[in-house]
Amino acid sequence: TIYRGELLENNIPEIQRTNLANVVLLLKSLNIDNLLEFDFMDAPPQDTILNAMYQLWILGALDNTGSLTDLGRLMAEFPLDPPLSKMLITAEKYGCSEEVLTIVSMLSVPSIFFRPKDREQESDSIREKLMIPESDHLTLLNVYDQWKKHNFDAEWCNTHFVHIKSLKKVREIRSQLKDIMQQQNLKLTTCNNNYDIVRKSICSGYFSNAAKIKSIGEYVNLRTGIPCKLHPSSALYSLGYAPDYIVYHELVMTTKEYMQCVTTVDPHWLAEMGPMFFSVKEPGNRALRREIEAKERKEMEAQIQDSIRRKTELVNKQNNEEEDANSIRQRISTSVVVPGRSNTPLRTPKICLLYTSDAADDLLCVDLGGRRIIKKK
Repeated sequence: TIYRGELLENNIPEIQRTNLANVVLLLKSLNIDNLLEFDFMDAPPQDTILNAMYQLWILGALDNTGSLTDLGRLMAEFPLDPPLSKMLITAEKYGCSEEVLTIVSMLSVPSIFFRPKDREQESDSIREKLMIPESDHLTLLNVYDQWKKHNFDAEWCNTHFVHIKSLKKVREIRSQLKDIMQQQNLKLTTCNNNYDIVRKSICSGYFSNAAKIKSIGEYVNLRTGIPCKLHPSSALYSLGYAPDYIVYHELVMTTKEYMQCVTTVDPHWLAEMGPMFFSVKEPGNRALRREIEAKERKEMEAQIQDSIRRKTELVNKQNNEEEDANSIRQRISTSVVVPGRSNTPLRTPKICLLYTSDAADDLLCVDLGGRRIIKKK
């Protein structure tokens, strides 16, 4: 039977079947460097850990030696997926942190729209009025802004086929993330409806999920070559034309590979945010790119050698300190005790020093093994 022959005896632990980028970032922030030998309760495959480290390196959270960067340390302060944290931090640089903060909060909850079976056309027509044609992310931003303009009214949500509970959750998440940004001294600024820089901030976190048009409604991932399609509920589906380059939040597998939360991007943004993957072809640019790649390769090798040297020095220092401590313990444990005394100690003897003060006499007993200090009056 299927129950006895195909089903597993136990469920696979979640840490062995999910993306570990957030876990790796947390462990790195706790100064745990060697993750491949870390004592996990259910150790994930090493390829999964290495893939997570690669994703963090792409985002700039790790340097060429695998150490945490300043950006990575700041990203670890947010309870978000690393791409969302990177997007939020980059938005402060571009001056649109208020808008991106709302988008990140909206992406942290399930779908906010609902579509009743007997009112599909009505819900679709109302939803189209809320859409921003060039971006699903900006559509989410518009929904929240409209709800805010109507004083967070529940009736407005019902008439626009939006889950009120989801929006209330978004409001709570946004408040918490706003507090974290203030604690990390990140400025809250608005772009005043300049949505180009908002889309550029989105591209900074999801340039690895970039896709290029193949045919109408069908795209190909620029890194993996996986074909993916626009979902009919996407704002870009009814745009009237197909953008050449897009980034998406994630892929959803139903009957086909559909992209969820899609935004149009400028290809120059991809070359700027992800130079390890993308470049702009220009006449005479190939030789210059080779020089830049050779220079970056030399810098990477120098950083790796420097990291190896520093780690070797640290290990040697720790070994020397441990040897000194062991020799001191050995000298103490082999101290000569004269037999025949009535007060022959059964354990490490104590040195007693007497201190006098105006108030009283204090007796300080110090264990020669350095294990404890006892003060008695």
